[in-house]
Amino acid sequence: MVVGDPSYWAGLFISIDDRLLDRIVAVWPRCLALLPPNPEEDVITTNLVHALSKDVEARKLFHWLEYQYEPFGFTADGLAFSKGQIDMAVLLDRERDRYLAYECKRLNVLYRGARQSLATRYVGEGLKRFTTEQYAEGLSVGCMLGYVLDGDCEFAMGRVQAAIDGHKVAVGLSGPPVAVGAVGDIQRFATRHVRPASGQEIEIRHALIPFPAAAFNSI
Repeated sequence: MVVGDPSYWAGLFISIDDRLLDRIVAVWPRCLALLPPNPEEDVITTNLVHALSKDVEARKLFHWLEYQYEPFGFTADGLAFSKGQIDMAVLLDRERDRYLAYECKRLNVLYRGARQSLATRYVGEGLKRFTTEQYAEGLSVGCMLGYVLDGDCEFAMGRVQAAIDGHKVAVGLSGPPVAVGAVGDIQRFATRHVRPASGQEIEIRHALIPFPAAAFNSI
């Protein structure tokens, strides 16, 4: 949990997200060259974290970049327990409760010859973990990465935004999506949510990363 002016921390997290996405654009070709057709989410994220961890410019942004980061929860008597595994977390220093979390989901996946958007899973198994405070408890910013396997980010964005709106009560949506400037080929938008347990608002920043369409067609 951060201490101090929440607007400062929100601004810092947003700045880190912007700059980290710049580096994702830079290392993405290397990741794609290693990935098999129709890669699983964990395979993509493992290779992305590895590439960012080796990137000199990316390493200037964080104390540590962790794959499958486990935030702690605490019982009433102070017993610590794992709240799950965040796909990727940017740690700013040695304080383990102060991090920028990234949940990663596949979108536009080919299954039995048909495209499946998986937008509902993106919301229910990704975004919702922020609004329930399973992840980023007490923090004001969280991030989602959507791996768009057919490269059609416009379609993916429409389906994701429709899925968020369709579950707006469950995720405490407090306003319409807000466009955020693209970073290279990465399409972005942001949503704001009120967490029911604490009443705290959190901004979720969504980044949709395209795979080459040829990779999708070859599956």
